[in-house]
Amino acid sequence: MPNLSALAPHEAPGKSRDILEDIVGRHGSVGDMVATMAHSPALLQGYLDLSRAMRRVKIPRQLSEKISLALQGRIGCGLCLAAHTEAGRAAGLTDTDIDLARQGTATDAREAALVAFAVRTLTEPASLTDADVTALRAQGWSERVIAEIVGLVTLNLLTGAFNLVAGLKPEDC
Repeated sequence: MPNLSALAPHEAPGKSRDILEDIVGRHGSVGDMVATMAHSPALLQGYLDLSRAMRRVKIPRQLSEKISLALQGRIGCGLCLAAHTEAGRAAGLTDTDIDLARQGTATDAREAALVAFAVRTLTEPASLTDADVTALRAQGWSERVIAEIVGLVTLNLLTGAFNLVAGLKPEDC
C-alpha cells in the first residue's frame, strides 16, 4: 500500500488542482506518481517543467533510456525501472542493452563512458574531475550533452526518490 495517497483533481490543493484538471482534460487521466505529487503544487510544477525541458535534450532516445536504467538501478525504484525498461524496448533496446544499462554500462565504449559518468554524477558527484569532462569531450560528447546529463540525473533522482518515499510500486499502478 502506498505511503502517500494519489489525489483526484478535486482533492488537490490550489495550483495542483488546476494542473491535474488540465492534464485530465488533455490526456483523460494522470498517472499515480503525478496524482501523488499533487500534494505539493511546487513539486508537481517543478517535476512537469523539468520533465518537459528534458524532452529537448540532444541525447539520443535509446541512450537516454540506457542512462535512466543505469540510474534507476542505483536509486532502486522498481516503478521507474519498469517504466524505463518498457520505454527502452519501445525505443529499440534489446534485452542485452537493457541488462547492460542496468549494470551501468553499454556495448559501445563511447556510450558506456557517458552512462558511467551519469552514474558517478548521481552517486559521487564530488569525485568528478576536469579530466572526466575532458575525457568525454575527447570521445566527441558536446558540452551541451555533458550538461544535460546533470538534468537527466536530476529528473531520475526526483522521480525515483519520490516514488520510493510515496511507496509507489509497479503493482500499485
